Amino acid sequence: MKRLIIYSRGRLSAFGYAFRGAYDLLVNHAPSKIHILAFLGMMLICWVLDFPLWKWVAVLMCSGMVLAAEALNTAVEYVVDLVSPDYHVLAGKAKDVAAGAVLFTAVFSGIVALLLIGDALFN
Repeated sequence: MKRLIIYSRGRLSAFGYAFRGAYDLLVNHAPSKIHILAFLGMMLICWVLDFPLWKWVAVLMCSGMVLAAEALNTAVEYVVDLVSPDYHVLAGKAKDVAAGAVLFTAVFSGIVALLLIGDALFN
């Protein structure tokens, strides 16, 4: 029983770290604020156009992927800055590739959004 309590405390503290990281991302990282505004805009569009459940799910999944990619990009930036405070070509490439991952998810999520909105408006 004692081992279960110790295990549970460890699991609960992990949630604290996760919430602290999410808070840092959303409050201190400007691009994340833009993604949140886009997400809220899409939620409004979903509501106004009376999207069916499957379209809501698609929007939520795309938005979640963009925010997750942004979080990973931010983590890569923090680690690279810690490990390589001076400029290094490979450090720059690591940051560029991580930023490219955010770009991919944002662009493809935008395409999904346009397809969903277009379908609702023209069908």
